[in-house]
Amino acid sequence: MRALLDTHAFLWWVTDDPNLSQRVREVIGDGQNEILFSTASAWEIAIKAGLGRVQFPADLEGFITEQVHRNAFEVLPVQLSHALKVFGLPDYHRDPFDRMLVAQALVEGIPILSADSQFARYPVQVIW
Repeated sequence: MRALLDTHAFLWWVTDDPNLSQRVREVIGDGQNEILFSTASAWEIAIKAGLGRVQFPADLEGFITEQVHRNAFEVLPVQLSHALKVFGLPDYHRDPFDRMLVAQALVEGIPILSADSQFARYPVQVIW
């Protein structure tokens, strides 16, 4: 299975946060699955870290890069098709990063690993 991490799912996985569901832990932990980390999530983390809304080591780039490598996540770049898919999405979610993740999941035909209940309003499979 291929699946896309929501930003909070990535953060909860790498920090072993108890808020991460058991189902998502199983999906990520199954070495047969291809888990994707979006560059949109990296951008979101960088912005929130810069605003002081989340705390990270001083070397944010090194931390994220190491976690992606250590966990064998595949990086999913934002493609033109992903960006353009946002245009046709209903306006259920105001968060531009989450809208991009929905668009990426739709274009790629993969589920999103997320606790965000708003994602279920879109025609995308959500695993939590």
